[in-house]
Amino acid sequence: MTATLYGIPNCDTVKKARAWLDARGLAYQFHDYRKAGVDPDLLRGWVERLGWEAVLNRAGTTFRKLPEAERADLDAARAIALMLAQPSMIKRPMLVHGDVLEAGFKPDRYAAIMD
Repeated sequence: MTATLYGIPNCDTVKKARAWLDARGLAYQFHDYRKAGVDPDLLRGWVERLGWEAVLNRAGTTFRKLPEAERADLDAARAIALMLAQPSMIKRPMLVHGDVLEAGFKPDRYAAIMD
């Protein structure tokens, strides 16, 4: 079973995750949000499973540059709309391996998922 890693290639955390996978010879497909976008149903599924708070990247520049009115009073629907409009606001990377969904990169979590 091949994993899919979702992210943006120039993101440092995505680079670390890809290097970790490559160093172990683990097969994965890379899905670039900026080039290929993100499927709305897939994103909704992630939000249902992990919660919008875990999927929305509030630490990133794109989110922080939003006007305060757009950042205030977020809920799942508004967060999904923001992420669909600007996929760089999705937490990076997102790893899908079988039924497992992991937001972000932590080597110990990846080892448990991929081994």
